[in-house]
Amino acid sequence: GAGSRMGAWTSSISTPPSNTGVARAGGRLTTSRDPAGDRTGFGGRRYRTLAEAGPSFSDRFTDYLGFLDPRLRESRRLLAPHGTLYLHLDAREVHYAKVRLDAIFGGPAFLNEVIWAYDFGGRGRRRWAPKHDSILVYVRTPGRHHFDPDAV
Repeated sequence: GAGSRMGAWTSSISTPPSNTGVARAGGRLTTSRDPAGDRTGFGGRRYRTLAEAGPSFSDRFTDYLGFLDPRLRESRRLLAPHGTLYLHLDAREVHYAKVRLDAIFGGPAFLNEVIWAYDFGGRGRRRWAPKHDSILVYVRTPGRHHFDPDAV
């Protein structure tokens, strides 16, 4: 946070609220493969889900980028010269966030967009159902980041 030393972090991984416009119940949904599960994924694979309760919050922002901007700037300030930022968002705001990150980090600092695909959820009746999120990857200093392909 604000009390942390500039350049102290080697990575920043963030999954901010997604600006869905609805109140969000906190907690977690744990999914595991189970032939008798309550969800069906790719290839007919079945999954069991377990909802764990937690705090709730309003996921509605009149100025989402105004909410996100100081957090992105602080993340950049805290990243070490070889540090990497990972920002996890869905399709609602990821495109706007990328433009903002380009302004904050500089276009050459954009390293990649990782697609986080998931194989469960319903089928849309009027549009394609969302089946992925995006993780935008930016580096503090282009060319100085660390990447270990054997760890992936």
